[in-house]
Amino acid sequence: MTDRIPDPQRPSARRIGIILTLIVLLLIAGFAAGYLPRHRRELAVRAAADGVSAAVPIVNTTRSRLSDPVSAIELPGSIQAVTEAPVLARADGYLKRRLADIGDRVRAGQPLAEVEAPELDQQVEQARAAVLQARAAVEQSRASLEQGRATQALAKVTAERWSNLLARGAVSRQEHDIYQAQYKAQSASVRALEKAVQASESNQAAVEANLSRLEQLQDYKTIRAPFAGVITLRNTDTGALITAGQTLLFRIAQTGILRAYLNVPQSYAEVVRAGGRAEVSVTEFPGRVFPATLARTANALDASSRTMLAELRIPNPGGVLMPGMYAQVRLTTARVARPVLAPGDTLVIRGGNPQVAVVRGGVIHFQKIRIGRDFGRDVEVLDGLADGEVLVVNPGDDVREGGRVEARAIATAPAEGKKR
Repeated sequence: MTDRIPDPQRPSARRIGIILTLIVLLLIAGFAAGYLPRHRRELAVRAAADGVSAAVPIVNTTRSRLSDPVSAIELPGSIQAVTEAPVLARADGYLKRRLADIGDRVRAGQPLAEVEAPELDQQVEQARAAVLQARAAVEQSRASLEQGRATQALAKVTAERWSNLLARGAVSRQEHDIYQAQYKAQSASVRALEKAVQASESNQAAVEANLSRLEQLQDYKTIRAPFAGVITLRNTDTGALITAGQTLLFRIAQTGILRAYLNVPQSYAEVVRAGGRAEVSVTEFPGRVFPATLARTANALDASSRTMLAELRIPNPGGVLMPGMYAQVRLTTARVARPVLAPGDTLVIRGGNPQVAVVRGGVIHFQKIRIGRDFGRDVEVLDGLADGEVLVVNPGDDVREGGRVEARAIATAPAEGKKR
């Protein structure tokens, strides 16, 4: 007989109720331990946020100020000699001797070289002989003129005598007319001789002028310095063939006074005037400043670069500066109208228009401005801002039009930058 497995006992209703109660108690304990503290923290954060939003925000501020009464600008420039000229020969020949070299300081009229020109010497001798011939021709024409005048005087006397004889009826009219014609012919011959004398004298003057020209060219065989300066180039040496007006022998520069050309921007063209002062500095002499004077300006702008050409004169008595040096030139000019300057970190660009946040009576007002030159830390305000306005530095999103703020001034003294 097979054994029967007994059925498992079912839990009682009381036990099930106890288990459910325990589960509910555990859920309530978990809710109380987790959600309620979190909810209290959220309420505290909201309360703190509401308190902050109700408080007046603190902003850093600075003030706008007028620009300096004197404006300074630094521009690059290249130093050049005031006077620089090539030295060429005026006589053909060979370089006989060289008397100067590169770097020599020479005075005006000092011999620099000598040219040997035998052909020119022969031309001078020929011209002198031509002068002697012309003088002899003048003397000969003058003697012929004196002879002609004597013959004219004799013909005149003879004609007058025959006129008297004709009046008394002693001679025929035919004979009288012959002597009268001879007198007129002799007078014409005298006038011709006078013209011949004038022509011979003119010829003498021409050959004498030619002789003077050749003698002057002969003086050019000695090449001299046109002005006091420094020899910056030597192009030939002894024995070289020299062609008049073509062969470059030397180049000389006057370095006692130098010049520098500047391209002044359009914004400064109105205040840069001749006679103004400037300071020149070069990297080879750190810390040293050379005074200069603004000699002249072009009084016109270059259409491509919108700059005005200006020339400086730089005294250089010691010869320290050299032509060709690169220099920095500082121009100082007085401002006619002093624009307002605002720090660059106060600008607000909204909708493409520059603005600044101005604090007036603790209230924010966004003011539109028109910007001029940018000096880096500062910008020039041409319109829309007065001197001494309180400006918000780096305004954030909490700075709104009409909002109240607490202004806190910061100590800033930005220097006006130099425009290059």
